[in-house]
Amino acid sequence: MHSLSLRGNGALRRPFLLPLLAFVLLLIGMPEALAHGVPEGDKGFIQESTGVLLVPFVYMGAKHMITGYDHLLFLFGVIFFLYRLKDVGLYVTLFAVGHSITLLFGVLSSISISPYVIDAIIGFSVVYKALDNLGAFQRWFDYQPDTRAATLIFGLLHGFGLATKIQEFEISPDGLIANLIAFNVGVEIGQLLALGTILILMGYWRRTASFWRHAYTANVAMMSAGFLLMGYQLTGLIVSQ
Repeated sequence: MHSLSLRGNGALRRPFLLPLLAFVLLLIGMPEALAHGVPEGDKGFIQESTGVLLVPFVYMGAKHMITGYDHLLFLFGVIFFLYRLKDVGLYVTLFAVGHSITLLFGVLSSISISPYVIDAIIGFSVVYKALDNLGAFQRWFDYQPDTRAATLIFGLLHGFGLATKIQEFEISPDGLIANLIAFNVGVEIGQLLALGTILILMGYWRRTASFWRHAYTANVAMMSAGFLLMGYQLTGLIVSQ
């Protein structure tokens, strides 16, 4: 897997930085509902529904992934230097398996973890992947962590984020397993749709001369967004005590 020198190449002074910084600043004002929070309409539906409702739960799962900017930031970092579809498929599958296991296990076993802690860890996963892309671990420690294992581990943590939120609702046990599976299928559908869009845009970008000039800047901006997410969630944890 490719990585970049931490020294960069002057990309931070280029105009491409502006839209990236705008995205990072946008994260500051994003409400919690766009991360692992659930919109009020969906929240009411989940609390009032009974029985097997596959299509609505598939829809809500897909919407959660498409609007889950923390998930997408991490996956963006994962595929940043992946060019072969089989490699993309491998890492996406690892993430999906981890996400699915903890989503289902967390809800069914009623394991409760503070959503602030989980979301802070997810923010850290974005920072980790950006540093990995920048070649930080090789430069600082002369060691390259197993990217596949890291993707699976962070997939497990991401799944706990949503499982923790779902447990806050009084979801009916009638049809619970089927609805959870449908929700998870929706999450994976949303993931494929989002990644498909990202890969198309990345494909166009990689064919331009600006890709290698701005790849460093993109990963620095992604790392900054991860730190912002961590700070936001840790602040929420302190305030909620």
